Amino acid sequence: MGTVISTSGLSSNSVLNSPMLGDAFGRIRVSNPLTLFDSSHRYRDNGLWNTSTASGGTAVFSANQGLVNLNVDTTNGSQVLRETSKVFSYQPGKSLLVLNTFVMAPAQNNLRQRVGYFGTDNGMYIQLENVTGNPVVSFVERSLVTGAVTETKISQNGGVYGAGDTGWNVDKLNGSGTSGLTLDITKAQILFMDIEWLGEGTIRVGFIIDGVFIVCHKFNHANLITSTYITTASLPLRYEITNTGATTNPSTLKQVCSSVISEGGYELRGAQQAVGTPIATPILFAAAATFYPMVGLKLTATKLDAIVILTAISILGLGNGKNYAWRIVQGGTVTGGAWIPVGADSAVEYNLTGTSTAGGRVLAQGYINSSNQASPSVDILKQALFTTQLERNSFTGVATELIVEAAIDTIGGTLGMYASADWEEISR
Repeated sequence: MGTVISTSGLSSNSVLNSPMLGDAFGRIRVSNPLTLFDSSHRYRDNGLWNTSTASGGTAVFSANQGLVNLNVDTTNGSQVLRETSKVFSYQPGKSLLVLNTFVMAPAQNNLRQRVGYFGTDNGMYIQLENVTGNPVVSFVERSLVTGAVTETKISQNGGVYGAGDTGWNVDKLNGSGTSGLTLDITKAQILFMDIEWLGEGTIRVGFIIDGVFIVCHKFNHANLITSTYITTASLPLRYEITNTGATTNPSTLKQVCSSVISEGGYELRGAQQAVGTPIATPILFAAAATFYPMVGLKLTATKLDAIVILTAISILGLGNGKNYAWRIVQGGTVTGGAWIPVGADSAVEYNLTGTSTAGGRVLAQGYINSSNQASPSVDILKQALFTTQLERNSFTGVATELIVEAAIDTIGGTLGMYASADWEEISR
């Protein structure tokens, strides 16, 4: 039994049952969340999402509205999918709070829109579609637990998707619930869901309206199922708009902001791994002021949803009185060398023999001087840990390379560097 709390308009009840006073594990919510991810669009599409389009679908940034318009035409199969390049780490025993804001297009025949915390195989989302010509808003739980993707659909008022569709079980937002409010899904909405996974827990889903968390439905599992309800609660965020047939009018789903929050902080508890330059063969520089790859890391092709975070690098420059620049680059490409799997217990491949690099975004950089003959260690701040998480594009099945690069100011003699990288594999 949780702590008993009385509030105006609510009967005394446990924290878990009092709407949103407690997190998914019944703890009173206090101001110590750790944001794992946040997304907004001020001056451009922020580059945190991968996009897949088909048959005339487009994703277009709107500078005036500060959002991305996901547009489909009237063609059968016109589609826009948007998914984060990262998967977010659920930590057992801590509530995971997910927030998405959006504006959906009015429902019409053969148009389907989805927003939520989900990927191809697992997750949960809100869906708007026409069924027998009528708009239906539903919460959906997607699972691969049986070996095939299954979906449990619960419509707002029930009776749409078979005998198990009994409608939202807390507040249907049809005017008859505790809030007295009626949902207009075509207006701007703040969708929330908090997740108590541990394989067997509860998912609460609903909306924030007038600053109030309104729980609409609970997907309950403990004491009811005989396995896990989804394969994992470490998932991406995703927006979808799809024409399942020809439509009468073009449609736009407005993607606004998103956030994933670990309530109660986050502690790294994964497997620590590292690779580095062999001591007998330092990496040599052929030219000055040119960045060369020291260490390349990426997810293996069969484990693209693993969560791997770079935690530190160590570098040692050769020579006396030489200046070196180093940087960590996300999304570049290593040319040459060989990508080698770390091992069967790892989700990572590494490259220590690349010859050149191109492209990418610089996440961190700095300088050392070889005269001190030291081995500087670059620690990644805890608040920035997920910045250096390995990424992937789930639509193309391609892992994003994370590269430790270095350059020297002048060439003279045999000059080069040793380098190593440490990382934490939270989910393998």
